[in-house]
Amino acid sequence: MLRHVPPLLTPDALHALASMGHGDELAIVDAFFPAARLARDGGACLVHLPGADMPGVLQAVLTLLPLDDFSPEAAWTMAVVGDAAAVPPAVADAQAVLRDAGQPPAAALERFAFYERARQAFAIFVSGEARTYGNVLLRKGVLRPAGATPLPGSPS
Repeated sequence: MLRHVPPLLTPDALHALASMGHGDELAIVDAFFPAARLARDGGACLVHLPGADMPGVLQAVLTLLPLDDFSPEAAWTMAVVGDAAAVPPAVADAQAVLRDAGQPPAAALERFAFYERARQAFAIFVSGEARTYGNVLLRKGVLRPAGATPLPGSPS
């Protein structure tokens, strides 16, 4: 057992996170997402975390993974089909986890745009989330020393 590592992150999940480079993306998806096919098509690392809901996985990942701060968006959720303005409970929970972690809110992507982006992800973590729209994409950033000034061009 390691200290300060959320216990729901398995060795496979930790390896995937540690292997990611800045700019690589991670999809954390619900139990209904076509993860196996998209991972196979895109060559993504596929990690199953069936005992955890999406907000729990997101919270655990955010304790270890810095998000990209070179662009205005580093997180995305899937927009509701036919009602892009709707905020399902799983999306509201993801937004709360991001806010509590000091991150900007996730932007919404249309369903098939989300699938395509997930197909290009470095890794796909399949949670046991049973609620619809329990999906979020994250882009990894760089880890800066404490107190370091953001680089020019990155938002503060």
